[in-house]
Amino acid sequence: MTGLERIADRAPTAEDDTVWTVHVGWLDSVPRSIQMLFVFGVFVLAWDLITRFGLVSPIILPTPGETLADMIFVGENILTGGYMLPALWITLKEVFYGFLLAIAIGFSLGVIVGETAFGERAIMPYLVAIDTMPKVAFAPLFVAWLGFDIDSKVALGAFIATFPIVVGTAAGLHAADTNSRNLFKTMGATRWQALTKMKLPMALPQIFTGLKIGSVGVMAGAITAEFLGGGKGFGELIRIAASQLNTPRVFSLIFYLSFVGLGLFAFVTWVQRRFVFWHKERVSALTEG
Repeated sequence: MTGLERIADRAPTAEDDTVWTVHVGWLDSVPRSIQMLFVFGVFVLAWDLITRFGLVSPIILPTPGETLADMIFVGENILTGGYMLPALWITLKEVFYGFLLAIAIGFSLGVIVGETAFGERAIMPYLVAIDTMPKVAFAPLFVAWLGFDIDSKVALGAFIATFPIVVGTAAGLHAADTNSRNLFKTMGATRWQALTKMKLPMALPQIFTGLKIGSVGVMAGAITAEFLGGGKGFGELIRIAASQLNTPRVFSLIFYLSFVGLGLFAFVTWVQRRFVFWHKERVSALTEG
């Protein structure tokens, strides 16, 4: 009797019902908070060793202790209503307004590109061409067009964050399967009904992916505009600190800006979990414990 005949003759067991077994390694079973703390500890240890052994000049790279002390100073200045609080508020407004503008423009263009042949053939190539350009180089133009006030920072932030939202929206609208499309056609649904009742709900995971990428880009755009076009936000404080070779201040302000970016990213992720609860991402977001 061959091996195949023996397998065919034996009685089925419960293991035969298992099509695929996922084996979780010991590292994946460790809580995420512990993993993050371990990676952060390794990063700080490497940073401390680099500065302790003088591998990099302290003028260029401050020690972790110096950076932490300056972060405490910046935090106290913000909490006590010092001069850094208005600067932080200005940066927050630039990021918030820029993100809202990027959502409005990106979603509108994404629907046009995803729903019309004209948008896909005539508009999308120009959007791709613009996205390939070095967007930082547009900062002086936005300053020249809109002035040194908050408008130029909002515009550059939106300019950088718009394209991922366009791509996410357009790709999501194309994600509707053929069976769903045929079902809506059979039921006599209008194009608007198919868009709002079928395509947009199915597109939400991709749309939120674009929003999360855009939430990271809008911060870079706003701060870059402050570097190159003046301003009164945290970007200007970083520029002043860098000109004075105050690297601990530069690092501490950068860390606070990263907290703002992480907060915006986490907010978008929370909204996604709230409204797209039926979709489970493989890569966990920041709000997952």
